[in-house]
Amino acid sequence: MQKKLQQLKELKLNCYNGDYLLNSEKTNDELIATELIAEIFKQLHKESKSFKSFNSGLAISIFRDNSTRTKFSFASAVNALGLGLEELDEVKSQIAHGETVRESANMISFLAQTIGIRDDMFLGEGNKYMREVSEAVAEGFEKGVLHNRPSVINLQCDIDHPTQTLADLLKLKDYFGSFENLKGKKLAMSWAYSPSYGKPLSVPQGIISLMTRFGMDVTLANPEGYGLIPDVIKQIKNYEGKFKIANSMEDAFKDADVVYPKSWAPFNVMQRRTDLLKKSDKDGLKELEKECLANNAKYKDWECDESKMKLTKNGEALYMHCLPADISGVSCKEGEVSKEVFEKYRIHTYQEASFKPFVIASMIFLTRMQNPVEKLEKILSR
Repeated sequence: MQKKLQQLKELKLNCYNGDYLLNSEKTNDELIATELIAEIFKQLHKESKSFKSFNSGLAISIFRDNSTRTKFSFASAVNALGLGLEELDEVKSQIAHGETVRESANMISFLAQTIGIRDDMFLGEGNKYMREVSEAVAEGFEKGVLHNRPSVINLQCDIDHPTQTLADLLKLKDYFGSFENLKGKKLAMSWAYSPSYGKPLSVPQGIISLMTRFGMDVTLANPEGYGLIPDVIKQIKNYEGKFKIANSMEDAFKDADVVYPKSWAPFNVMQRRTDLLKKSDKDGLKELEKECLANNAKYKDWECDESKMKLTKNGEALYMHCLPADISGVSCKEGEVSKEVFEKYRIHTYQEASFKPFVIASMIFLTRMQNPVEKLEKILSR
């Protein structure tokens, strides 16, 4: 931990009174700092030592989509930091009666330190909503309404899933030994069949963006028509690692060190879905779902099974998933991964998820502590 603290002292950070909305907006130093602090917190927790950083204050969570791992990770993180937790139920609040985002953001933030938001269902809207909340609390702080400027933490939006991908990165660092060892390692981010539709694009987009940035050679594979947001693909060309697109899961898996088979909805489908949701067009949504499930069914062979895993490096690539996975013969008849492959790597996926509470705690810590290294020194000396 002292070694990590020394590494932190050498990094240039500018996170205080800010937010954590996209990994792409953070510098390499800020990304590394987030990971180092998460590792310190994880080690402290393992040793049953407190990393409480606040004497009081509230953390607000706003979940506009279902969640297990992220919801409990956020709750665990804020509790460990010393904050109370309150979930904003939009149906039971005045938002249901027309209260504006600007107003409600200030009303919930009088003693708040952070606001965690998951809004991943509406393409072009989720990250936009987070920024609207951010602007509202920034104004409240600047005008003296709020004594603190709460940070807004992206718990998954339509563009990125920072808490998940940074947890994935820590799992890879732990598995391969260091960030340096990730350079040149091949990661296959592949679409996989699912008997459901409408899964967000944010995980595959976050993975291919973050892992190329840390020097990995990333191959994206998807059936024709299942592309991601074009602007995300363009951005990747500026990063250190190699990036290419394959036409099949087999091509992507060949000699891969890591595989990440995960279903997502096509970019154009998510656009259509957002328009229908805005109009509350239930019949249109039913027709779109029927159309998409029929299209998905054409690609049932896009399953991560033992034969495809044999194509990977020495037949022993690390299997990763953000969970819950669609497991063939377990959670569904046919899905993303065979039960044999999933069972072999099941504990690895649990370990992957276990980094998330500490990543979230680190994000909150960096955005709310004016001198994070000095505060960490006090925590460690304590």
